[in-house]
Amino acid sequence: MPPLTRWLIRTSFVYFFLGLAAGILMAFQPLLKLTGWLAAPLMAALFPVYIHLLVFGWITQLIFGVVFWMFPKYSREKPRGSEALGWATYGLLNAGLLLRVFGEPLYAQGMPASQWMLAVSAVLQWLSGLAFVVNSWGRVKEK
Repeated sequence: MPPLTRWLIRTSFVYFFLGLAAGILMAFQPLLKLTGWLAAPLMAALFPVYIHLLVFGWITQLIFGVVFWMFPKYSREKPRGSEALGWATYGLLNAGLLLRVFGEPLYAQGMPASQWMLAVSAVLQWLSGLAFVVNSWGRVKEK
């Protein structure tokens, strides 16, 4: 298994754990009886963080790792396409996701700078998807 695949899959497991922890925190919020300034912004920010951790952090990253590893070879010289583009995919996806995770709570509190964080996050994640498609497109072929 290539190192990039190991990084993608292991990182996806970390995000899976964090996503489930966010889900548990949301489920237990009524029992914790969080009130005041913390309760509403926390719940408003936690749902999008929860979704992004599971969809982009866990599922998407796991798919990227398996595709990089298991798809048919691109060529003998470059069996997995561009290694550098693969690492760029990993870096862009995780940078965008981390910006989202930290930006959502700030956005829920009404901080204006957080809008830029969320916009940059979306662009980074989109670029990650684009890099993934560019790197994987040539590996999708008939026998």
